[in-house]
Amino acid sequence: MRVLVNGVRLFFDVDGAALVPDGPALRRKPTLIVLHGGPGADHSTLKPWFARFADIAQVIWLDHRANGRSDDGPPEAETLAQWGDDVAGFCAALEIEHPIIYGLSFGGFVAQSAATRHPDLPARLILASTACRSVFERKYDAFEAMGGPESRRAAERFWGGAIEGDPTVVDDWDRHCRPYYNTRPQDPDGRTRMVRRAATEARFFKAEGERWRMDFRADLARVRCPTLVLAGDRDPVTPLADAEEIAASLPPNLLRYEVVAGAGHGPHRDRPAETERILRSFILEPHS
Repeated sequence: MRVLVNGVRLFFDVDGAALVPDGPALRRKPTLIVLHGGPGADHSTLKPWFARFADIAQVIWLDHRANGRSDDGPPEAETLAQWGDDVAGFCAALEIEHPIIYGLSFGGFVAQSAATRHPDLPARLILASTACRSVFERKYDAFEAMGGPESRRAAERFWGGAIEGDPTVVDDWDRHCRPYYNTRPQDPDGRTRMVRRAATEARFFKAEGERWRMDFRADLARVRCPTLVLAGDRDPVTPLADAEEIAASLPPNLLRYEVVAGAGHGPHRDRPAETERILRSFILEPHS
């Protein structure tokens, strides 16, 4: 399905009803909006696992503009500010009030943008395997520790700005870095199902692209909703120091910080039972 938001058609999919029979009335379930990583990826790798929450929430998967099955729009609008505004515009278009916003990796950047530019929008915020700014040396060190000099070199090429115009950069990344994302074997068909938008990825990660300038540390003080920061202690893409930096920047009375031992990038991929327990607890926990 597509909906017109801020001048572009965004693709989304839904699992579960918003209103469910409950005795003599219809009870409204919370809406969980799942924001995928990337940029240049889509929601498909998250769909198989997050569908399990349809029993307690209406789950909505959204492809960001210029990602997946959504329209491009002008390249100059591919900014975190616009992507965050698109989440707010999407909710306005579908009359979704106070969703729970889950953002993984790049989706966590977008979730931070939405929650800081539109503080009254989310009822709750989940920032998983993400960062509030770019400290590349952390990543280089983490990949070198796991995969040796070849992994470090591939990471330095990818994040160092060489991605634009050189397809071997992404090939090297996929060969020397992606195998260390997680601690358990992943679905071999997951990547082939994905609609991958290489140009969007390159524009974001190019030298002096927005990935270099991103910094939400001061903005996170504006968050007004309970926020779960979720991280794996074996994640080389967004190392634990990234999660700690987000946690230190949020209002402490709104923060819940959870580290999943033995998990890499996307804790649900490596420790599904523990991650599900944490997420269900946070979604269902009453908040004043």
